Amino acid sequence: LQDIIPQPLLDQYLSMTDPARAQTVDTEIAKHCAYSLPGVALTLGRQNWHCLKDTYETLASDVQWKVRRTLAFSIHELAVILGDQLTAADLVPIFNGFLKDLDEVRIGVLKHLYDFLKLLHADKRREYLYQLQEFVVTDNSRNWRFRYELAEQLILILELYNPNDVYDYLRHIALTLCSDKVSEVRWISFKLVVAILQKFYANNANALGLNFINELVVRFRHCSKWVGRQAFAFICQVG
Repeated sequence: LQDIIPQPLLDQYLSMTDPARAQTVDTEIAKHCAYSLPGVALTLGRQNWHCLKDTYETLASDVQWKVRRTLAFSIHELAVILGDQLTAADLVPIFNGFLKDLDEVRIGVLKHLYDFLKLLHADKRREYLYQLQEFVVTDNSRNWRFRYELAEQLILILELYNPNDVYDYLRHIALTLCSDKVSEVRWISFKLVVAILQKFYANNANALGLNFINELVVRFRHCSKWVGRQAFAFICQVG
């Protein structure tokens, strides 16, 4: 129980997420509830999150991907409302589930990946370094906007990790995206490569920067295909 809003009103909202009710009353009702949930959470405050927790978990496992997609697009906003402790306890497991969901759901997480990761403690955030590679693979390879969004997010995410982690994990993703079949993805990836180099030299990780430059020279400057050599020219241009 809480005293922020009339209890019957909250009870009515919570009852609308019942899957049986969605089947008999309105198939879109769960989606509307999911859309409204961050606003309800903000009104109640984090001290009353226990009133919404079960409802949120019910919606996050809804059989309709549109419901899960709606939550995926707003999970970073809910994390701000709840704070780091509740986010780590209650939202991170939901977030991890969304990462393995359909592309239509994963894109919601991906579009605000930086916003969510920056709210986590450094040790918890580091666990996601291993999973970022999975975003390169999509249900439909023609979904190039997914990979474009990944490159954009990685440019922001660079600030959250130290140079060694960037070199060991994010560098491989950047190089993969630089060889994408779609020119728009390659172009944003060139910006990512330059941002990685800037990260190294801004943090005095000159050896990592030099290794990366040598790798770019071997991989693109001396590439047997013209598109590879063109990529090297574009990287130089962006830099």
